[in-house]
Amino acid sequence: MIVIAIVGIIAAIAFPAYQSQIQESRRGNAQQQLLQLQLQQENYRLNNNSYATEADIGMPVSDYYTFSISNVSATTYQLNATAKGSQTADAACTPLTLDQSMNKAPATCW
Repeated sequence: MIVIAIVGIIAAIAFPAYQSQIQESRRGNAQQQLLQLQLQQENYRLNNNSYATEADIGMPVSDYYTFSISNVSATTYQLNATAKGSQTADAACTPLTLDQSMNKAPATCW
């Protein structure tokens, strides 16, 4: 009975830490996708007079984030990654945003 109690205590401590690491890993993947989209935006602007809309470039598909582009003009854009599904537990870090000037928000999540 003591062994079961000890295993239960260890599991109660370890499981939340594990969940936190999983969320951070998924957030890292979303950040990588945003940086890839930024490269696509800059490449698109080299060949055109403005930044791309969602229809101009392919948006990444993820089970944990929805990606979008907003505030698109000849000189600006904002890339967004909004958590979905089980990743919404990472509420302090959604949405992740990145713009043409490399402004990243929320800063503590990058």
